[in-house]
This record gives sequence, structure tokens and C-alpha cells, in this order.
Amino acid sequence: MTLTQLSYIVAVDKHRHFATAAKKIYITQPTLSMQIQKLEDELGVLIFDRSKSPVVPTAMGEEIIKQAKEILSGAKHIEDMVAVQGENLRGSFRVGIIPTIAPYLVPLFLKPFVDAYPEVELVFEEALTAEVLKGLNEDYYDVGIIATPTDQHIFEKDLFLEPFLAYVHPEHKLAKKDKVCVDDLYNEDLWLLNEGHCFRDQTMKICKQNNEKRNKAPIIFESGNLETLKRLVEQDFGVTLMPYLAMDDHDTRCANGVVKEFEDPVPSRKIRLVYSREFLKKNLIDAFAEVIVDSIPKELESQEEKMVIE
Repeated sequence: MTLTQLSYIVAVDKHRHFATAAKKIYITQPTLSMQIQKLEDELGVLIFDRSKSPVVPTAMGEEIIKQAKEILSGAKHIEDMVAVQGENLRGSFRVGIIPTIAPYLVPLFLKPFVDAYPEVELVFEEALTAEVLKGLNEDYYDVGIIATPTDQHIFEKDLFLEPFLAYVHPEHKLAKKDKVCVDDLYNEDLWLLNEGHCFRDQTMKICKQNNEKRNKAPIIFESGNLETLKRLVEQDFGVTLMPYLAMDDHDTRCANGVVKEFEDPVPSRKIRLVYSREFLKKNLIDAFAEVIVDSIPKELESQEEKMVIE
């Protein structure tokens, strides 16, 4: 029995599919299946019922997986203790980050962090907020980067405030304004992300607060990611809201859309670093947060908490 084999059965339990689990942990499915089969042969029990779809653990398998998680957590704790000793930070550092932040924030700080801490192995995974929090509680992630507060027993470190921006078609009436205000969203139909994204929920809160004043239910068009929303606006006459970093490199010479800032009070979201263990890897967490804050655009450093949408 090896730690690797235990990590494989935990992965299959998490994804309930051998091929998906193999893909997520970057090995081939035959390798995964062979190692789990070897473990089952060694123990003399079936860990998974392969006749079910999705695959499920057997009764004994559930107990084995539960113990495997505790063993893997203990092994990780030992590795972490060693990694944080001395002046040079090193070791693995797994980050769960929501999709409306990852493609825009990570490129800003990745190179500075790697240059400063070359012995740290960074692993990023995009996941929705609920999945990030679940991964933290299970010690799968070392830290998470999210945009909403949490009532769970985890620690939070505020990174920066990110304003919302409006993105409109050039022929839309809002394109003629110098700045838009929240009231402008009263009578507009918005492109939104699908359910599960916190950015969708935050956009809905802005619209709900305003439309309730006029007893108007907004018509909602849904899509899968922010880049799709941009393209929909450029092909239509609709409106969508974007986080600041998603539009920071917006090229108005190519894109057929117009970015509009909000008047005061500017709605914004708070980007947070969250983690479940206060002391383990604390110096690495602090270094990670510092590099992120140092890498964001200067105009975000002076944002005021006037209208934070949680």
C-alpha cells in the first residue's frame, strides 16, 4: 500500500469516474485503474462498485477512503512542516481560484512569484466558490482566491477591491454616456453568467436592488463565461457587467464594444485569499498575498469601500 494508491482512490471518490479522476491528477486511466486494482487485491476487498454509473464506493470502500484521507492529510502536514523551515520557501502550493478571477489575475502575478520563489511548485485549479471552500476543508487546496465572504471556519485575507464595469454595444444608448450609474440598469436586459458563479449573484444583487424600486423583473440572458458575454454584447445590443481586470487589457481598436465606468458610488467586489489552517505555510501564504497585491494595477490600490457587493 502506498500514498500514491491512497491518493488515487480519494480522487476517484471525489469525481466518481475513473477517466475524469485520471485526467484531474494528470495520469492515464489505465495507470489509475491498475494501481487501484493492485490495492484492492492486496487488501482483499472491493473499494469501488464498478457496476454503478457513476462509480460508487462499497461499504468497506467508504471506510477505507475515509481513513485514506486522514493518512494523506497527515503526510501532507509533515511535508508542509519541512517545507516552511529555513529562509527559502519551497514545496507544493495548490490554489483554488474562481473562473471570473483566474484568467485575469494569475498572469499578473505568476512570473513575479516564480522569480521570487523558484522552489515553490504552484498548482492552480479553476473552481466555483463552493468547490474551493470544500477543497480547503478537505485539505485539497492550500489557499483559495474568491470574491465573496464565507461563514465557514476558515481564515480570510483581503487582497483588493475590484470595481464593476459596464460593457455595451457601441450603438447602445449607454455608450453615449461618460459614465453609467446603477440606476441605468433599471430598464436594461443583461447578459449573465450561469448559476453557480458568484459574479452572477453579485450582478443580480445590483439589478435586484434597483428593479425592486420599479417593481420590474429583469429579463435575463445566460451564458457560460465572461469571454462569451463579451462576444454576445459585441454581436448584439445588450449590456453586461464585467470585473475590472477582465477589461484591463481591452483593445477598443479590435473589439466591437464599449467599456463604461460607474459613477460614485462605484459597485465593486472584494477579492479575498482564504485558507483553512492559520499557522501551517503561513509565511508562504503571506508571501503569496504580498506578490499578488504588488502585481495588481496601481489604480486598484486606492479603491474605497463605498458599494461592495457581497
